[in-house]
Amino acid sequence: MIMDTPKKMTRPRMVTALVETFGLNPTMAFVVLLLLAVSGILAVYWFVESAPPRTLVLTSGPPYSTFQRFATLYGKRLASEGVQLKVLPSKGSLENLQRLESAQSGVDIGFVQGGLAEETDQSDLVSLGSVAYEPLWVFYRSPTQISRLSELAGRRIAVGAVGSGTHSLALTLLKINGIAGAPTTLLDLATVGAVAGLLDGKLDAIFLMGDSTSLRTVRTLVRTPNVRLFSFTQADAYVRRYAYLNRMELPEGSIDLGLDLPAQDVVLIGPTVELVARKGLHPALSDLLIGVAQEVHGRAGLLNKRGEFPAAIEHEFKISSDALRFYKSGKGLLVRAVGSFWLASLLNRILVVFVPILLVLIPTLRFLPVVYRWRIQLRIYRCYRPLLLLERDASGPLTREQGQDLLRRLDEIEEAVNHLRVPASFADQFYGLRGHIAFVRQRLKVQPVA
Repeated sequence: MIMDTPKKMTRPRMVTALVETFGLNPTMAFVVLLLLAVSGILAVYWFVESAPPRTLVLTSGPPYSTFQRFATLYGKRLASEGVQLKVLPSKGSLENLQRLESAQSGVDIGFVQGGLAEETDQSDLVSLGSVAYEPLWVFYRSPTQISRLSELAGRRIAVGAVGSGTHSLALTLLKINGIAGAPTTLLDLATVGAVAGLLDGKLDAIFLMGDSTSLRTVRTLVRTPNVRLFSFTQADAYVRRYAYLNRMELPEGSIDLGLDLPAQDVVLIGPTVELVARKGLHPALSDLLIGVAQEVHGRAGLLNKRGEFPAAIEHEFKISSDALRFYKSGKGLLVRAVGSFWLASLLNRILVVFVPILLVLIPTLRFLPVVYRWRIQLRIYRCYRPLLLLERDASGPLTREQGQDLLRRLDEIEEAVNHLRVPASFADQFYGLRGHIAFVRQRLKVQPVA
């Protein structure tokens, strides 16, 4: 058959178009069409699956703790962006860390104080930055002020509930001061029990931290007669020994200016709190969370200046690459332009998925026909060369044998042309070639014989 002719069987229009335009056989046309369809389906699937989840799970702290207050503020701000925050109360930083380490817990993010992750597997965890100082509050009953923790030896001390950051840090500091057991009584009491015991005179000292205690409780104890707030006069030594600790100063009168509480500057120590996430947190949610953290933690507080937090300060956990990008460049251009988190996410996924496909597909679709047309034309032009040579040889008088030889050569040329596979879009050139062959044949018939 000279040309591709329509088959009686019904083909999809796209297959027919590929066959007639590019000269592909039906099987190859089906394969090309299938590849295009699979590529489109995969692109749509990735587009849908790459959307940020609408729900995040955060592990916080006990009710009324600073961590729980943070979680509440995060939840309100995220809700305004269309993201639901599920908050799981905990005993404190240590339990938060354990939940984050377990893939089965379902926890995405959590607040963790520094100094707890030295002997844990951190390979699946990243930090979104430090969000606050976490001071250690030590309240005690004593007729005179004490200046060293070692002076608490032999007393009844509440060191926080097991699973809290308070418990871990309190035991560490007491141990290096030679207090690890009898004659000192160490009680694993949560905030409520510890505060009640101190106020009732059943305890001599208590350790409190924000992962399990509210600032309101601290303010209450500072105002309580006969209860003193411990000032770490050896703060620099503690900070040198434990790199995750910070030296902080509570200015005179910062709790109550009218009553001048505290009556003098108080030196505190404590780690920073990090917002920790499991690896794989969606980059868009990472940006959103750090933006929320800037709103929640960026204000001036008792112990920090305005804009001091959140900060890309790396301690036990590596700062995620997404967080580093955000701290360096801020919100993405699309978020700043459209102002909507979800709309910016949608546009970003369109840019990431479909624009590259179009940038590759459109030039390819434009270039392929040019290449294919050149190939088909080259086939046709190859048939013209022997035809031109034959016509040159046929100039002038010919013997009968020469004429028969030329006709035989012309038959071979025509046979080769009849076997060309030419798409319908090249029909004019194909039939033009056949017309030229017929023209040469007619000349040979009327050529004079020598």
